[in-house]
Amino acid sequence: MNSKKILTGLLAGILTLSFTACAPKKESNLAGIVKIDGSSTVYPITQAVAEEFNKENPDVSITVGISGTGGGFKKFVVGETDINDASRKVKQEELDKAKTNGIDMMELEVAYDGIAVVVNPENNWVDDITTDELKLIWDKDSKVVYWSDVRPEWPKEKIKLYGPGTDSGTFDYFTAEINGEEKRIRTDYTASEDDNVLVQGVEGDKFAMGFFGHSYYEENKDKLKALKINGIEATTENIKNGNYKPLSRPLFIYVNTKALERPELKTFVKFYLEKAKDLVEEVGYVPLDDAKYQEQLNKIK
Repeated sequence: MNSKKILTGLLAGILTLSFTACAPKKESNLAGIVKIDGSSTVYPITQAVAEEFNKENPDVSITVGISGTGGGFKKFVVGETDINDASRKVKQEELDKAKTNGIDMMELEVAYDGIAVVVNPENNWVDDITTDELKLIWDKDSKVVYWSDVRPEWPKEKIKLYGPGTDSGTFDYFTAEINGEEKRIRTDYTASEDDNVLVQGVEGDKFAMGFFGHSYYEENKDKLKALKINGIEATTENIKNGNYKPLSRPLFIYVNTKALERPELKTFVKFYLEKAKDLVEEVGYVPLDDAKYQEQLNKIK
């Protein structure tokens, strides 16, 4: 497991980490507080950036929460945080609330990610599943109870389902792409904003299925089996070039534009984009092209 992500399993809801305590001291004139919340999928990237930034700027206190994309936006649009990690684009109602509260935001793309559909490693009856079959299983009106309800040759054993909670951008994206409408999903599944809970659930049940960000599968691939979707494997290349349809997507941070006037925040965001390519890959995601990062940097300059 990547050492930068060990603490992730201890986090839930709005728990935050401060990365300043153990940072080695270096000369820096920057001081202040940077508050970040949002997506558990984007969290490992932002965590890694925060740790690296604090090595050079130990007097800037950075907190990173994992309330989920939607949960984070609830704080961001009222000015409680400076940055929201997001595994989907901001919704119109979130933009409207931000405008009402005088919050202007900047969208910055930071990486690509896929959504992995996973089963237990002892599952020896399915390696590939179609989007139609996923809808049959996960849709709000699903009648599927047993694996054999999907394909008769599959075992007559109950499917135990695990997935993100309703504040998750991964939840929004998956339900929209698979079930045709955001938040349209059956209710009898185990939900958590902490992806490690989902990993442990599928790992512990031979007849389980779950979905979450692909990086969490990569981190736990010795405990899980990822399914091909419509015959396409969720490889880095397939995610980057969009072949892994429809479950590949960009990841974002949203920055409070007014707050960018603070030197510590502007310096942090620039650092984020300058270091993102290496750190994104290090924590298991797919980096953008150099030109795309430069395009994001130009926005804040």
